[in-house]
Amino acid sequence: MTRLEGKTALITGAARGIGRAFAQAYVREGARVAIADIDMDGARRTAAEIGDGALAVAMDVTDQDSIETAVAKTTASFGQIDILVNNAAIFTAAPIVEIERSDFDRAFSVNVAGTLFTLQAVARHMIENGVRGKIINMASQAGRRGEPLVAVYCATKAAIISLTQSAGLNLIGHGINVNAISPGVVDGEHWDGVDALIAKYEDKAPGRKKKEVGDAVPYGRMGTADDLTGMAVFLATSEADYIVAQTYNVDGGQWMS
Repeated sequence: MTRLEGKTALITGAARGIGRAFAQAYVREGARVAIADIDMDGARRTAAEIGDGALAVAMDVTDQDSIETAVAKTTASFGQIDILVNNAAIFTAAPIVEIERSDFDRAFSVNVAGTLFTLQAVARHMIENGVRGKIINMASQAGRRGEPLVAVYCATKAAIISLTQSAGLNLIGHGINVNAISPGVVDGEHWDGVDALIAKYEDKAPGRKKKEVGDAVPYGRMGTADDLTGMAVFLATSEADYIVAQTYNVDGGQWMS
């Protein structure tokens, strides 16, 4: 039997990148997966590529009605939600003196409030239905330290680590495990955008920043979405039942804690 046989997962921001890789891994392990994303066309493509075990669900984590509707659609289609992965997030960067309130508000709305209120909606479902579930939040090495140009994003990810601790301690009394994954630098579409944004402030050629951060990883390269799937599967299984409120670094040795 596969490790997630009979389970249902809701993954936010799953149309591409890390969320997509998690969805593929979960289906391989026997789960059914709701591909939740604001990009419904992308979610449908990903669900179609994965096959019968996947369902595309429209979801904007900054809109409470959208969150509730996505949870309701997932439970109507699959019966219940056993696993939630809070993956949806955005990146922003600027020197301290150039940070705009609108960017700050948007980043905290998606990365922090989106995580909290999606977690809340799914936790309520789990409690009402007696589901001993697993909730996995996506943190970042950026939440472990400050970075000169990334104050707002770092702050949002530090908040995720703290939220994971508080939610984990609160919800384990209901049999719900809350933990987090803290990736390092992960190659892909996301980091192409990060490279372009930071290059603007550091006056570097396109691709230069990406090469520098990749070279600095002790493992010898940037991570990939697939490098994170082992931890994502493990935290969703019964093997992780005694793990509560932890944030695990999966970053090629960039941060030790």
